[in-house]
Amino acid sequence: MNTEKITTRSFEETENAGFALAKSLGLNSTVLLFGNLGAGKTVFSRGFARGLGITEPVSSPTYTIVQEYDIPTGGRLYHLDLYRISGVESALAFGVDEFIDDDNAIRLIEWPMRIDGILPDNCIKVTISHIDDETRTIEIEK
Repeated sequence: MNTEKITTRSFEETENAGFALAKSLGLNSTVLLFGNLGAGKTVFSRGFARGLGITEPVSSPTYTIVQEYDIPTGGRLYHLDLYRISGVESALAFGVDEFIDDDNAIRLIEWPMRIDGILPDNCIKVTISHIDDETRTIEIEK
């Protein structure tokens, strides 16, 4: 497994890290986002969506569980926030497997440990650590 470590010192740099990762991926990719509340997952996600060419506003799907976006070049981005999901059983009841099984999509999943048993193989793991108000460390494992 290849690990890249990036230190960002602004929201813009954190967005740029997401942008760059998205540019390197194709459809049927799954990115798992790890980080505490306030670590910068939504900022990273906004940059990730921009890297796919998505121009509409990107917000955290904490209350809706999933936000869906059309990728201009084809396919969909599913941005899932599983913070409010208690485990695999409740995730399956919600229909999370439909998003995970869609080969014509890219999945960006926050709080993925809630569904560890049903995640696809070969996921990319992104861990964002909050250092101070502006500084983040981002580790990307491919």
